[in-house]
Amino acid sequence: MTFRPLHDRVVVKRLESEEKTAGGIIIPDTAKEKPQQGEVVSVGPGARGEDGKIAALDVKAGDKVLFGKWSGTEVKIDGQDLLIMKESDILGILA
Repeated sequence: MTFRPLHDRVVVKRLESEEKTAGGIIIPDTAKEKPQQGEVVSVGPGARGEDGKIAALDVKAGDKVLFGKWSGTEVKIDGQDLLIMKESDILGILA
């Protein structure tokens, strides 16, 4: 199944977090926080402005982004855990 988000929505796949600390301590799954970094999988066409024109999004598929801890809606599509969020929930693009 293919999924295409509408308007200014973005589909993001969370990047896996480190399982070890810098000191070498292994973090169990129950103690891990959800990562706040992800890779953009798909983007919508853009938001429609008051003048009726569509404003393109700044992010594109493949970008690595940073987003808020509680941003987006978690969904499962084709067995993958993904997040759907508005572009405004994305804090920035990682270089």
